[in-house]
Amino acid sequence: MKGEHRISKWKRVQVKLEDHIKVPIFPDGLEFYDDYMQEYLAKIAIDRLPEDRPLWDVHIIKYPTKNAAGALVFKLHHSLGDGFSLMSALFSSVRRADDPSLPLTFPTNESSLVQKWGLWKNLSNAFSMCINTVRDFSSSLLISSIAKDSKTPIRSGDFGIESRPITLSTVTFSLSEIKQIKSKLKGVRSMKK
Repeated sequence: MKGEHRISKWKRVQVKLEDHIKVPIFPDGLEFYDDYMQEYLAKIAIDRLPEDRPLWDVHIIKYPTKNAAGALVFKLHHSLGDGFSLMSALFSSVRRADDPSLPLTFPTNESSLVQKWGLWKNLSNAFSMCINTVRDFSSSLLISSIAKDSKTPIRSGDFGIESRPITLSTVTFSLSEIKQIKSKLKGVRSMKK
């Protein structure tokens, strides 16, 4: 909401779930709905979220595709948080099936020797993260205040690109393919088989 002097301000609103939860209806009788799913995702990707209500939507797609029996799509405005904070919120809201009192964990194949050296590794990683953060912050500050972003295949530098048509592409990887990619990229930890 824009207040005095056109300055953006937060405005308290009532949340009506029916305004945020969408269930699309596709034609009946198909075995798979991949084309309809792609078309629907492309449509919601270009639709703007209304500014008079909270900036999120949940889309429940109850139709099978070649990769899934259904889909749950969260459309969130970037002002709600970055990917890390949103994934942290998601993981903190789910629990383990075997013991719901425990938070969600992912398997590792670290040996006890690696665990003993974990403190040194954590300190090393923390120092490295601090250095990277300072470097990235300084670079962003320099680019935003003095220099201009260079043109890349992702950033064209053209004005008005937000109104151009978009194409939505999806790729599905199996867990074994993810493990293969991670090992080729020399991921920090490999997943347990």
